[in-house]
Amino acid sequence: MKLRIKIMLCTTILLSLAFAISVCALITVSFRSSLKSETDNAKSACRMVENILQQTALEKAYSWDLLSNINDTMFQIDDQANSLWSGLRLESVSGYRKPVYEAGTVPDLELGTERIAALFKEGRGIQKLVELAGRKYILITHPMIINDQSLSLQISRDVTQVYSVRDSQIRLYRLMLIAVLVIGAGVSYLISLFITRPFRKLSETAKRIAAGDLTSRAKIRSGDEIELLAGDFNHMADKLEENIETISETMRRQEEFMGAFAHELKTPMTSIIGYADLLRGQSLDIEEQQEAANYIFSESKRLESLSLKLLDLLVMNRQELELKAVSPAALIGNLVKEFKPVLQKQNVVIQCKCQEGKCLLEPDLVKSLLINLMDNARKALDNGGNIYILSDMTTTGCAIRVVDNGKGMPQEALSRITEAFYRVDKSRSRAQGGVGLGLSLCRQIVELHNGTMEFESIMGKGTIVKVTLNGGAA
Repeated sequence: MKLRIKIMLCTTILLSLAFAISVCALITVSFRSSLKSETDNAKSACRMVENILQQTALEKAYSWDLLSNINDTMFQIDDQANSLWSGLRLESVSGYRKPVYEAGTVPDLELGTERIAALFKEGRGIQKLVELAGRKYILITHPMIINDQSLSLQISRDVTQVYSVRDSQIRLYRLMLIAVLVIGAGVSYLISLFITRPFRKLSETAKRIAAGDLTSRAKIRSGDEIELLAGDFNHMADKLEENIETISETMRRQEEFMGAFAHELKTPMTSIIGYADLLRGQSLDIEEQQEAANYIFSESKRLESLSLKLLDLLVMNRQELELKAVSPAALIGNLVKEFKPVLQKQNVVIQCKCQEGKCLLEPDLVKSLLINLMDNARKALDNGGNIYILSDMTTTGCAIRVVDNGKGMPQEALSRITEAFYRVDKSRSRAQGGVGLGLSLCRQIVELHNGTMEFESIMGKGTIVKVTLNGGAA
């Protein structure tokens, strides 16, 4: 069952129930109030008649026929105040029941002598609702003693109108209840449509996202919990879109990686196979054989370097980093001493300036990072030049800069140089023995240390690589 139908049914039922309870309570209270008023009026009439009879008895105390005088008085009372009752009856109950006066309709209670005697003993009357000939009466029986005469006064009051009004109200209530049900159902349906509209928007948005429209968002401004739900839904959709874009970018890079890897394998393998076939199938002099063997050796070394770099990448993605307290200044100083003789043969001057201190690093990985950055700086120097390595201590680790005054890189290349197999100058990189994985390795090492790597380069002036390692202070 749809939510809006459930809301409509619940609202209609609650509305009808509230209306039914309130109207029934109102009708009941009104009916009881009217019936009590009629009963009180009948009691007041009884007291009035009794007072008049008592007064008459006092005035004619020496009359030899008291009952006759009472009868005349009752006739006068009935003639003047008959609007207060529907019937009036007075009986003498001294020894046996004897009618003294009767006028109008007075239903008979059929009280026995013992019951009447008990009433006089208790000094109280009886009130009872009696139905006669299709009409309803309040009957008040009131015992009294006048000049040693035991009398029973009975007054009836027609309350049929009270019941008729109640029945009319009930009939009207039924019609109103039907109207409330119909109107309430219509109003609650409109309310349910209004309440569930944000949910329909969320559902439609979810369907569009499921169909591939990842930019679709739910625009709900209700100022309540539904708006908060829509905000969470949109936030989830944003994260989903980001994740899918990340996955798509990862897949694209993997495809590029596989294509570049296949290309990197094809070139040296073609050379190796070609020169091996040349050695095997043709007669070559010593110099030609030496040249072919050198080609096979250099290309094989390049394949070996490629496989080692790939192995390093795979191992870094799977290993758990164990940080140690290391002095970056000592690590850099030792590397500079090792590289300085080799670089001098290429007319490259390398210098370092490092701040003393220790931080948490993985020394072997950081050493591999520095070697790759130094090697890239060397390759950027065509006819000699300078390489500077600077390091400073930070509160969370250290910051290292590798600066060269080489040929530099174009700005469009800076965003891609950490991609696997990417080369700014492919022909020169292959000639210098590069496989295009060095900076990709550097990026992985920096990420393992929760750091960042930035590049600044100007064509013809050189490049600055800024590395921040946040392994922690020692």
